Amino acid sequence: MSSPLAVGLDFGTTNSVVAVSDGAGQARLLTLDPTADSAVFRSALCFWQDEDAHGGLNVEAGPDAIHEYLDFPDGSRFLQSFKSVAASASFDTAPVFAKRFRFEELGQIFLDRLAHRADGVLDRPHRLVVGRPVRYAGARPDPAVARQRYDAMFAGRAGEVHYVYEPLAAAFSYAAEATEPATLLVADFGGGTSDFSVVRVERPGAHQRCVPLGHAGVGIAGDRFDYRIVDRLVLPMLGKGGSYRSFDKVLEIPGGYFADFGDWSKLALMRNRRTLAELERLQRSAVDPDAIGRMIALIEHELGFQLYDAVARLKRTLSSREEAEFRFAGGGLDIATAVSREAFETWIAEDVARMAAAVDEALVDAGVSTGAIDRVFLTGGTSLVPAVRRLFEERFGAERIVSGGELTSIAHGLALIAQADDISGWTA
Repeated sequence: MSSPLAVGLDFGTTNSVVAVSDGAGQARLLTLDPTADSAVFRSALCFWQDEDAHGGLNVEAGPDAIHEYLDFPDGSRFLQSFKSVAASASFDTAPVFAKRFRFEELGQIFLDRLAHRADGVLDRPHRLVVGRPVRYAGARPDPAVARQRYDAMFAGRAGEVHYVYEPLAAAFSYAAEATEPATLLVADFGGGTSDFSVVRVERPGAHQRCVPLGHAGVGIAGDRFDYRIVDRLVLPMLGKGGSYRSFDKVLEIPGGYFADFGDWSKLALMRNRRTLAELERLQRSAVDPDAIGRMIALIEHELGFQLYDAVARLKRTLSSREEAEFRFAGGGLDIATAVSREAFETWIAEDVARMAAAVDEALVDAGVSTGAIDRVFLTGGTSLVPAVRRLFEERFGAERIVSGGELTSIAHGLALIAQADDISGWTA
């Protein structure tokens, strides 16, 4: 198909979605995974060695990356959540077999595969509007570094490329169905970040439907919840809390290995010669060498996706039940244990409190009180976690909570913004 006037792209930590404007006030989602009839495209890459491919490496993205990995896990490098390092100045390159890739190179490869699935709509549209978090993930995120990398990633992709806060885009999606004016709080929970925007939504037909009033964000979301599960149920069996011998001393094993293992954006990158050699030396001096051996086996056999899948199943089940079983087998581990929702909510309580603090910041930035919020629009996969939803119900009242399009509302709103004559009032 010919390139459309404008495209909205939600490049997410976990999933990506594309929507196209029709130039007449409407937008439609593209089906990016025909086998599942889904607009959701997994933000993942799988590399494997192929002497017939350019540079000796072949690569797939999205659902095809998962299929390639599952067919040949030991011979693959499966990368997920790589958006999490976009604003990290300490991130240099990702080692993939004998090559190293900068963030923008990984992003360009991902976009090439995504564009192939998008019926040509990413082949230089007139305008491309891309979502960005209010606050990037990471310990010390640098927005300038992220902007530089995004600019390089999207260079040449469109006549114009603009960036818009993701919760503001979700507000546009909400406004497309709204019939009454409202002061709206949008809470967008992704894989790497939780972002909040306060937006005044005017009546249909108004000159400017959405007026941004304030924003805030925190680099905590679904991936952090995943880490809490891995930290409680898996890492103790891989040596966390254990010790090693150094001459005549017994010292605690450094926590850096475990922090990286529990981070989806870093786990696959641990499969490199230097890290594995360090772990093998640690294993020889560890008080419990078998535990370190299990960590090595999980890394060497590329079992990160299976672990991610087990964690995701547990979270989904606990969103609808009071108790679920966590099951994972591989790399010498065989875990089958019951987890209560109450226990899980205890593990993530600190993270939910930081989300609540970010909501306070958004209200202060907007200059409005809790009582001035007419509607709260929850979006993003982590908004389905009961503890997160309860945070808003207790503060704003269940009657003010609305939700929908948890994985697609941002892309839909970005495409609506993209077709405006002047989008300068919404760009970030």
